[in-house]
Formats: sequence, C-alpha cells, structure tokens
Amino acid sequence: MLSALAGAALIMSAGAGCARDHANEQRDDSIVYITYWPATNQQEVRLADTLVHRWNRLHPRIQVLMQPIPASQSSEEVLLAAIAGKTTPDVCSNIWPGSLREFTEAGGLIRLDQFSDFDSVTTSRTPKELLDLFKSSDGHAYQMPWKTNPVMMYYNKKMLSACGAAEAPRTYSEFFTIGRKITFGADGKTPTGIWMGERDIRPIWWQRWFDFYPFYIAASSGKTLFSNGEVAFGDSAAVSVMGFFEQCYSEGLFPRTFFQAGDLFILKRKATTFAGPWQVAAIRKFAPDLDFGIAPLPVPDTHHGPVYTYGDFKNIAIFSTARHPKEAWEFVKFLVAAEHDALLMEYCDQLPIRGDAATNPLFQAYYEAKPEMRQFARQVPYTRSMDDARDLKEIFDALSQEYEACAVYGTKTPAEAIGDAVRRSRLIVEWNK
Repeated sequence: MLSALAGAALIMSAGAGCARDHANEQRDDSIVYITYWPATNQQEVRLADTLVHRWNRLHPRIQVLMQPIPASQSSEEVLLAAIAGKTTPDVCSNIWPGSLREFTEAGGLIRLDQFSDFDSVTTSRTPKELLDLFKSSDGHAYQMPWKTNPVMMYYNKKMLSACGAAEAPRTYSEFFTIGRKITFGADGKTPTGIWMGERDIRPIWWQRWFDFYPFYIAASSGKTLFSNGEVAFGDSAAVSVMGFFEQCYSEGLFPRTFFQAGDLFILKRKATTFAGPWQVAAIRKFAPDLDFGIAPLPVPDTHHGPVYTYGDFKNIAIFSTARHPKEAWEFVKFLVAAEHDALLMEYCDQLPIRGDAATNPLFQAYYEAKPEMRQFARQVPYTRSMDDARDLKEIFDALSQEYEACAVYGTKTPAEAIGDAVRRSRLIVEWNK
C-alpha cells in the first residue's frame, strides 16, 4: 500500500509540476491563484464549473483553477498520495470523514477553526449537534461540513398496499410481517418471485454503510462504532441489528445471492431498498411509473424517539500546501453559501448539511419539483458520520466478514458475530497504534 502510494505520489508530483510550469507561463504575479479539486462525477463537476466561473467573475484578483480529483481506485488514496508528494490542491470538496484522521496525522490539512469567523459561519448553517460530529479528537475542526446523503428506506407502494399495508414498516416485526406476505404470498408458502429486500452479500467493507451501519445508528439512537476513542458497538443494539438481517435471510425474505443484472427495486423484484437521495434520480430515469415512498429505517420494536441514520457525508478541507489559506477560506465560504447549496441540490440531488435544509425558502422550488427529496431533508438533523478513528476500513472489513458469516449464511449467532467483530476491531486498533 505504501509503495503504491509512493508511486502514485511520484506520478502526481510530475504531473502537477508540469501543469504548474505550464500555468506559470501565463499567470499574472499580482493575482492569487487557488487550486480546487471537486469529485469526478458529472453532476459535481458541472456544479464546480458553475461556481468557479461565478467566483472568478466576482474576484478578478483571486482566481480559482478547478480540476476534478485525478482518477484512481479511490479519492482517499489519491489525496494521501498527494499529501505524501506535497502536490495537494488548496481546496478539496470530496473529503470523507472516515479518512480525516489519516490526513491530519500526515500533516495534510490546516485547522479551519483558526479563522476568526469559522464559528459564526458554521453555526449559522449547521446545528451544533451536527457540527460536533466533525470535530477531530484534538478538539479542532479540519473540515467544513458540506453535503449529506442520508440512508433511508425506499418502498414500493403498490406492493405494500397489495399486502394490506397502508404505510411503510416502522419496526422489525412489521417489516417481517409484510415481508412474508410479499415474498411468499397470502398462504405464506408459495414464493412470489419478489423479495422483501436484498443486499449485496459480498464481504466488501463499504457495503456495510447501507445495511449494518445505518441500522446500528438507528437501533442505538444515534451511536457510532466508537465512544471516547474506544471500540464500543458490542451492545444489544448491534446484536438486534445483526439478528434482523439474519432473520431476513433465514426466512428467505432476502436472497442469498448477488445480482449483477440491474437494480431489483427498479426492476420491481423487491419491495424495499436502503439508499440515499441518489436513488430518486435513478428511479425517475429507469422506472418513471414506479410509485414509491421514502421512510426512516426500521428499528427494534422497543425503540422510542427519532430514528437516526448514516449521513454518507462529504466535506470540504484546505490543505497545508495552500500558499494563500485566507483566500482559500473565502472560497470555501463561497461554496457553502445558501444560494450555492440550492445549486448543489438542483445539480446533484444531494443535500447540504443545514439545519434549515427542509425549510429554507431558497430550496422550496426544488422540493416542489422533487417532493420525495423533502423526506431526506427532514432526516438531515438525525444523521451521524464516521468516527474520528484510525483503521475504519479494516474494522468495516471485519464487520463485513461477520455479517456474511452470521446474517447471510447463519454459521454464527448474532451475539457471537458481534462479539467476534468487536474483538477483532480492538485487536486492529491495538496492532496499528
């Protein structure tokens, strides 16, 4: 891994050097230049291009040069390689909170709370409860909260209605009751060819962001995997979540296979799916006649209070190689202005991390055009992030292997699987200290 990053750093360093040399031939020394890397998807590149053009028109003496993050297996690997090679941009808007610890320990990011107006800017936009999620273990802020994709439950209204369900299942027992009717018909014995749900059964670490992890956050009323820097998911909430998925597979409500030929929800072969706002655009494009609803994730029958979920956040950071950090900070504030958050929604169908995401008048035209998105906006205050911890990929890998063993194939009990996942996670943390 280190050799791969070193090689990538050399390549990026050479490429960046050539680009800088070429740019310097045409640069005016009296102008401040800021480099900006957005994500590579078409929607975010379009948004970045629009905002950069706006900024450059308004700030002729501070010009932003935009380039999507260079292609690689993951943007986190690219950014780590760039930190190693000191070829980072000034600003990047594709920061996954789960990698922040690696970036800061490598000295790659600057503290944003060093700017005098950081608190006023962030608190005017984002509730304190959410802001606290993004503080690092040293008490400082290295990321500007930007956008979120809350994981929620989509459901096929027609399928549920045919089973006598007027609304989405709220609890595990309601999910099972409806699921048996959908999957096995009125007699409970005859397979219908439609499943209540389905998940990617491969033990890929990030797949757990869309089943175990958001369900754990929901079942535990907002807990994450760590508490006070220690692995802390060995509780009854985790066991209940693993038990929920084990029962989904053991009763045949979820298939024990991986489908490559299309999205079963869009193909109308499953009644529910767990996804973020991006699924709305896919449904509108590929299944415009599908009548669907969006609801919070199911929770244990004993659960009370609001239902939390994983927010799938991406944030903005300024790298320590920035020659003009104050000007870079001004550009970051420009990116998160309310009118630009409205463009984020319009262009990308992703939601800003704002306390007024559901009520701001600037966003109402968007919700009128896409009313389903208001459900996600209401969920924004009840989202959780990744912990500021090392080794998250390895820990999610351990969770994925236990999920496969227990939930999919039933070779362990839920309690055994969670116990083993916790022990392995603690060993991972200890080994990598």
